[in-house]
Amino acid sequence: MIDADRGAKAVRDLINENGFKFTKSLGQNFLIDASIPEKIVMLSGIDESCGVLEVGPGIGALTTELGRAAGRVVAVELDRRLLPVLHEKLKGHANVSVIQGDILKLDVKELVDTEMPGLSRHVCANLPYNITTPTLTALIDSGVFETVTVMVQREVARRICAKPGSPDYGSFTVYIDYHAEPETLFDVPPECFMPRPKVHSSVVSMVLRKERRLCPDDEKMFFRVVRASFAQRRKTLANSLCSSFGNIMKKDVIEDIIRNCGLDTRARGETLGVDEFIVLSNCFKEAIKTSKTD
Repeated sequence: MIDADRGAKAVRDLINENGFKFTKSLGQNFLIDASIPEKIVMLSGIDESCGVLEVGPGIGALTTELGRAAGRVVAVELDRRLLPVLHEKLKGHANVSVIQGDILKLDVKELVDTEMPGLSRHVCANLPYNITTPTLTALIDSGVFETVTVMVQREVARRICAKPGSPDYGSFTVYIDYHAEPETLFDVPPECFMPRPKVHSSVVSMVLRKERRLCPDDEKMFFRVVRASFAQRRKTLANSLCSSFGNIMKKDVIEDIIRNCGLDTRARGETLGVDEFIVLSNCFKEAIKTSKTD
């Protein structure tokens, strides 16, 4: 832990010089082990052909490594107090820009199109723990990135990469698997951060899918079926779907739809993979369409 101790001293010195104090509500945990950012950038595959969006650069540990590897880096930081620290840390990296703002309020596509012309687009970040899920959703929904490589809580990483039937498998897992191919790269212990979080972290890579073998007829219906299937995990698939669709179709009709998809009405939502949810949602879409024309 000698490197981490040295890193902790360097971080303390840097933030003390700028009068910075940690804000717990912002989920601020700064990396102090220099080997971690190096490993993240190496495994991300980022090079000079890449434009990279970083969310929550903190004091720039990962930003510095990204600046050395990528053609262009745009770091979005919410906390104005960190801007002097970042400007000091990133001197000499002309290809790095720091933007003060809330990633959840920015037009990500417009930002990336403006800042990264002619480059492949990627995300690489140590995400603030308190906004992990909405941030990942916003980044993926923007539809502009080829890969997303992020450090998150290990519990979130397990949800992202879970398989059907496992305890961590849920609607967010299905959302990720629908859009990307996820993989856990490595774990990061609490002692690699300042202040130390109470949980372990993991670095996850997601390669965004350019096309799917099977696509839903209606994406909104697909996600409605997914959410309904996981809304009450202890209920069977039939009962869960009745809770959401019972106002427009009878239970026996819902059970028939499930059977016609080759599924057991007594199964639970967490046992279905993405393709099975797609088939199921297509059947619901058709059944609702048919009922309206009768």
